[in-house]
Amino acid sequence: WGPPGTGKTTLGKIIAREMNADFFELSAVSSGVAQIRKILKQGKLNFTADRKTILFVDEIHRFNKSQQDSFLHSVENGSIILIGATTENPSIEVISPLLSRCRILKLNSFSKNEMDTILSRALNTDILLSQHKISFSENSRSGILSSCGGDARKLLNTLELVVSMHAN
Repeated sequence: WGPPGTGKTTLGKIIAREMNADFFELSAVSSGVAQIRKILKQGKLNFTADRKTILFVDEIHRFNKSQQDSFLHSVENGSIILIGATTENPSIEVISPLLSRCRILKLNSFSKNEMDTILSRALNTDILLSQHKISFSENSRSGILSSCGGDARKLLNTLELVVSMHAN
């Protein structure tokens, strides 16, 4: 859990890639029971075929108790690996039986130095951004970094906006 833009979804995708697992992503805000059941069924099929399944649930704290309960059996038997992401303290928002079967990681906002590294990496390695040969004055760079408050997603969206405005 952690503030927006700290890499919760990215971390889930990295874990799935490194484990060579099937990755399913849901948003608790817009997902229904039918989607959940379909993924749990696929997880069970994968499990019998000795394949790992990761179910990433964004904003898991928005699922009600009954919806959260629906994951318990699959988590217990290992047919899915559940990664629940939330901006809220999971100790308050996620049911105790599910919490007891999970490991909680707290992600923090990025420091200004970390944000500067993310900005540099985007400018130098992103396929589209690196073509523009963009540079900022120290004052402008510092202003962009400060305005994003440790949120990498906000930083990258701001960067894309600046580039699109400059390109036109």
